[in-house]
Amino acid sequence: MRLVVTGREGQVVRSLMERAYTRRDFDVVALGRPELDLAKPETIAPALTAARPDLVVSAAAYTAVDQAEDEPDLAFSVNSTGAGHVAAAAARIGAPVIHLSTDYVFNGSGEGAYTEDDEPAPRSVYGASKLAGEHAVAKANPRHLILRTAWVYSPFGRNFVKTMLKLAVDRDEIAVVADQWGNPTSAFDVADAILHSAATLHGNMGFASFGVYHLAGTGETNWSGFARHILVTSQALGGPYTAVKDISTSDYPTKAQRPANSRLSTAKFTSVFGRTAPDWRMSMKEVVRRLLTEKRRGR
Repeated sequence: MRLVVTGREGQVVRSLMERAYTRRDFDVVALGRPELDLAKPETIAPALTAARPDLVVSAAAYTAVDQAEDEPDLAFSVNSTGAGHVAAAAARIGAPVIHLSTDYVFNGSGEGAYTEDDEPAPRSVYGASKLAGEHAVAKANPRHLILRTAWVYSPFGRNFVKTMLKLAVDRDEIAVVADQWGNPTSAFDVADAILHSAATLHGNMGFASFGVYHLAGTGETNWSGFARHILVTSQALGGPYTAVKDISTSDYPTKAQRPANSRLSTAKFTSVFGRTAPDWRMSMKEVVRRLLTEKRRGR
């Protein structure tokens, strides 16, 4: 099965490429700029058509959450217009599309874990642009899976796990927000779920459960709790450690508002696809172990 994924350097893209590398049933091709540029819609259809996908994974996005407040036109151009063109190009080829979205489509004021039936109400330009992208994808290609995820980390790029390990090297204490809750999610677990759902869709023209799904790590915590687990795990593996101080969101102002509650219920994905992500602590431990090992090897 040939998967074509938009983007080259994102955490999920790199995780997907790594996970598929040893599998004979998947051929994964990553397309990025300049061949495929979501801000330049005219590049999208030719690039996807030439790549001959059986399924398209729409992973490329504008992800600078705070910067988006100053660049709303660019954020919407990439996350909405660009995503819609990707889905439309896939539809013309006859390929389904798996599109990645975010917990930021919710305002975070709800109680408990959000389900797919809860009404989105983004509080930031980034969240609004991703919600518009969901609508554009659904309109352009009826054979779509929109996967909302949250708090993604991996050995690649910039993310919370890597930041905590870096800060722990030379700080006596790290102040971390304690009043925002969510599900830490390994990009490897997202990649595994994408491959699993793609295999389910492949050749199954009778699949009737297209739509929106939540996909996140199992279990919940706040950012300070996440930080503590990262650093305790690092210490146990011989890596850096430092204390974590709880602070409130008001103590750490950001240009874009973050959801206080980013918890996502994944029951629907489990019911339809028969797969649940591992406990976030297990997945986090493997990423921390890998990062420490690579650092010791000088990579």
